[in-house]
Amino acid sequence: MDRRMNKGCERGITTKIVLDAMRFHAFHGVMSHEKQVGNEFEVSLTLEVDVTAAVESDRIVDTVNYADLYALVKDEMAIPSELIEHVGGRILKRVKAEYPSVSRLEVRVAKLHPPVGGVMKSAEVVLTL
Repeated sequence: MDRRMNKGCERGITTKIVLDAMRFHAFHGVMSHEKQVGNEFEVSLTLEVDVTAAVESDRIVDTVNYADLYALVKDEMAIPSELIEHVGGRILKRVKAEYPSVSRLEVRVAKLHPPVGGVMKSAEVVLTL
């Protein structure tokens, strides 16, 4: 390995992996039309994880594969819930269970143009662990 790459890496390299604004059509909500017609949602994940092995190896198995993370989120978004808090909690728990090397995790779930009787870009919950 190149000595320059190893210099300063003795403690490990913690990195933020961000999956920003993943878009889904889903059926979350308390109103009957939300359960029938659905709505648009955005989900963002921010993970902190030690990627020292990936920096050295250049192998996907040594990091968190963002395609796999996307599939995990897609699976959870396909399960209808009344509350986006519940959806976000399921995503948070599943990411942590499947990727125990994640030291910090933030999950953002936003319902775009929620039915509130007025104009609003989104209603969002942010869960952190």
